[in-house]
Amino acid sequence: MGIDWVWLIPLRDLDADARAIQLGAIADMSLLPGQDRFVGDPLRMALAGLAEESRRPYVVEAGGAAVGLLTLQAGAAGLAGWPDDESAWLLRGFLIDRRHQGKGLGTLAAAAAVEAARKLTVRDQSRETGVVLSVNEENPAGLSAYRRSGFVDAGRYLGGTAGPQRTMFHSFPATQQP
Repeated sequence: MGIDWVWLIPLRDLDADARAIQLGAIADMSLLPGQDRFVGDPLRMALAGLAEESRRPYVVEAGGAAVGLLTLQAGAAGLAGWPDDESAWLLRGFLIDRRHQGKGLGTLAAAAAVEAARKLTVRDQSRETGVVLSVNEENPAGLSAYRRSGFVDAGRYLGGTAGPQRTMFHSFPATQQP
């Protein structure tokens, strides 16, 4: 039986001991050969997320294990080719550990990230209307996972160093309240 849920554990909300445990699990994560051109080192991404106030790093947990990492960032949507920085959360540094890929966890985690961003928007009374990301055109697994989780292709983006990207956006459901 497959896993049909994931938890997002916000690293900022953990005490020092719990954060150290999660950072150890993140340090143990790795990518399949060639995926490093799409996403950076997991531990460095988590630490960068903790160091910058606008970023909110999360551990993706499924089946009682840390299986991935993602970061939501406020005020940075333009980094994904979005027309402005403020109307969307940026989903960045998103990865599923190589040992857990191919199980649908990326799709579940992307959907969970949208819900986490919606809750942050409501809590902070900010003005984001959804989540934006950019994904390399040569990353079919990423493109597919994002589409399955409800992200819509918003066009080609030629920024960044990893080659042509697709900007994708997922709006918050209009009828949901926290």
